[in-house]
This record gives sequence, structure tokens and C-alpha cells, in this order.
Amino acid sequence: MQQIFNFIYKNSNRLLFLLLLGISLFLTIQSHSYHRSKVISSANFLSGGVYEQINDFSEYLNLRTQNDALAQENAKLRSLLFQVEDSASIPKIDSIKGVRAIDIVVSKVIHNNFNGHENYLTINSGDLDGVQTDMGVINSQGIVGIVDNTSANYATVISILNKKSQINAKLKKSNHFGSLSWNGKSTGFVQLTDIPRLAAIRKGDTIVTGGQSVIFPENINIGTVDNIFTDEETNYYTLNIRLFNDMTNLGHVYVIKRKDRDEIINLEKKEEKDE
Repeated sequence: MQQIFNFIYKNSNRLLFLLLLGISLFLTIQSHSYHRSKVISSANFLSGGVYEQINDFSEYLNLRTQNDALAQENAKLRSLLFQVEDSASIPKIDSIKGVRAIDIVVSKVIHNNFNGHENYLTINSGDLDGVQTDMGVINSQGIVGIVDNTSANYATVISILNKKSQINAKLKKSNHFGSLSWNGKSTGFVQLTDIPRLAAIRKGDTIVTGGQSVIFPENINIGTVDNIFTDEETNYYTLNIRLFNDMTNLGHVYVIKRKDRDEIINLEKKEEKDE
């Protein structure tokens, strides 16, 4: 304490000068709007720079977490796209035929309509990205819809929550397939019709894409069986399917480009002509 008093005593003139200088600067800034605005601007510039540096540092620290999340989503996406029946075994080349013929365009939903009966999405990828009509659209949770129209940079997508939507789907455990559609009621459920009575079905069974079209690869997740109804006239099941996807909350999506699509379509058309 004695040293502090000695320091103040020895430097009393300097300290008094600094005190008076600080008071004069304060009074000058308070009484002149120009000086006050300059000080505020300088303070905002300095604090903004500090906040920016803190934010950059925080983002840097979170890079590992973000990379881990992206890696998990990519792994899940690949699993959704290219599932084989026995995931524990090493797949043979012929068991994953067509995998190399599938490309993925990463896009983002910029408009999502889910309040009507014929709902559409808009994504920010189009012709310039290689997106074409009738390409399948999915995300990490499952199917989203089918590309309907495209422009240079955008595309509209027929949502699975569209009464015009018809998608081939099947029971994952038995391969019994039917037609997936939407009855226009709940955004969380779609319906799978024309499932034969021979199929052993339980509540909670997983429904996936059937692979009998050139739009979606086989075994992409759709949802789980929530209710089972029997059509007495046709003797087929109608299944109420709880979607894995929250169709009211969509972000990034993936457009599936099948390079062998045209080849398959042309071959099937040739078969129809031969008949």
C-alpha cells in the first residue's frame, strides 16, 4: 500500500494531467455531436471486429462437430440409396448393379407447399445442374417427391403429399409391393394400396421404394405401417404409412440422376412395340 502512495505522490502531476485531459475529452464529446458520432462509430467498428473474430473462432471450434454431422448424413444417405439385403456381407458387383449409374445433385427447398391437395416444392437446382423432369428427390430421411418442371436454375417437385403422386413401394421384409399415394388428409401419413392378403404385415413394418421404376432406386426409406385396412371388394390391403420425413420442415434435398434411365425406358418401349 505504501508503494502505491509513493507512486501517486511521485507522479501526481502526470496523473492530474491525465485526469484533466480525460475530463476535457469527455466534455468535448458530450457537447459536440460530430465528435460524439465519430467516437461511437469507432467503438462500433472495434466491437464489430471483436465480435467477428469471436464468431470466426467459434465456427472454427465447431468445424469438427459439423464435419461429423455431415459425415453421418452422407453415410446414412448412401445406406438409404444402396442398401443390400445382407448389410453384414461384402456386396458383389452384380448385387449392386446400377450404383455407378446414379449421381446426386445436392439442392435446397426454397418453397414448400403442404396445405392443399396438390402440393409442390421448389428447389434451387435446375437444367444447368443436370436436373430433369421425372427425377426422384430424397433427403436423409427418405423420399420427398418427383421433379415436375425445370428452368435454368430451379425446379418444381411433385410432393408425395400430392393426390396425383403415384410411387411404387413395397414391404421391406417381404418385397410385396403396391402403389403409394396420398389421400389428402394428414401431412404425416400416406397410403399404400393393392398389397395382397397373402402378405404378412404387422404394425411398425418398414415401407421402402420398390425399385420397379426408373425414378427411385430400390430400398429408399418411406415410413412404417401405422394401420392396416382390408378392402372387401378387392381382397387387398390398404396400409396407412407414417412417414419418416417431416414434410412440413424440409431443408437440403438430393436429386437422383439415373444415367441408365433413358436406356431402360427405350428398352421397355421396344418390348411394348414388339407385343
